[in-house]
Amino acid sequence: MRKPEGPLRRGWTTGACAMAAAQAAYRALLTGVFPNPVTIRLPRGQQPQFALARTSLGDGVAMAAIVKDAGDDPDVTHGALIEVTLRISAPGAGITFHAGPGVGTVTKPGLPVPPGEPAINPAPRAMIREALTAIAAGLGLAADVAVTVSIPGGAQIALKTWNPRLGIVGGLSILGTTGIVIPYSCSAWIHSIRQGIDVARATGVGHLAAATGKTSEAAVRRFHGLKEDAILDMGDFVGGMLKYLDAHPVARLTIAGGFAKLTKLAQGHLDLHSSRGQVDFPALAEMAAGLGAAALCQQAIRDANSAMVALDAASGLPLGQAVAQAARTTALRALSGGIALDVLVIDRNGDTVGHAGR
Repeated sequence: MRKPEGPLRRGWTTGACAMAAAQAAYRALLTGVFPNPVTIRLPRGQQPQFALARTSLGDGVAMAAIVKDAGDDPDVTHGALIEVTLRISAPGAGITFHAGPGVGTVTKPGLPVPPGEPAINPAPRAMIREALTAIAAGLGLAADVAVTVSIPGGAQIALKTWNPRLGIVGGLSILGTTGIVIPYSCSAWIHSIRQGIDVARATGVGHLAAATGKTSEAAVRRFHGLKEDAILDMGDFVGGMLKYLDAHPVARLTIAGGFAKLTKLAQGHLDLHSSRGQVDFPALAEMAAGLGAAALCQQAIRDANSAMVALDAASGLPLGQAVAQAARTTALRALSGGIALDVLVIDRNGDTVGHAGR
């Protein structure tokens, strides 16, 4: 999505919302009263307030729910209801975490929590644990309570995320290190790329393919016969992906993308977003000249208003192949060695127009 103009409003992670709901429910469980709004303290000292959307209180059980506000970030969980139910546990049981409807369960190694555990990441667990322990201590009690997090409709929302590919089944993850969502920071996307690499390494996937979009993903799966768990949705973040892979290598990597995106990679750009780099058409014309392009063809490429128009102008020349080779050279410079790399260039129809490397 295109970033809107002007100042952007920050939002709250699912982890911050779960912390606030858990804190409110625990207060009610111990005192009979829900604080509303509920104030929490985030790891960096911020103290936001959250309004409760739903509450219920019974014998030894309390539930509080908060509507997630992601600010101006295009977050698929914006508007989701984060419900946290607390039940008093046996003395000495401590604080335990459970996945309710709409929250996923981890089934593959390589993620921050082990298989079989609810997909509630370590940072939200620590935040919730610290908050509940402090509440109990203030009343002279031990925090022995089961924490169940639910997100109505979360299983359907999760289909729009990386969770199924990462082996998180049944719903969404409870995430967030700082508790704050910074709009369009892309940190969640980069984090998902890293998690995809971690899971692949932990499950023995030796050949990964990083694709810029759905068309290139389908093309590279056909070209190499890869399964879904071998695909990274790289988007524009080829530099961040290569940097992490250099430190956490796999045996083989394929970079697959459209002609326009990979032309930018061929021209030295490691961030492929249109706002941070454009195709250099004169340089592309020079590349075509090196392939024997006539003067009229070169001029047509210089005058092109899109990379695909330039590719059409170079019909009959192996321009896609030259772009694949140059893109591979750029990518190899970001790697210290040890990873077998090939690059696949795709046209608008999903057909391969260039392939470099084994």
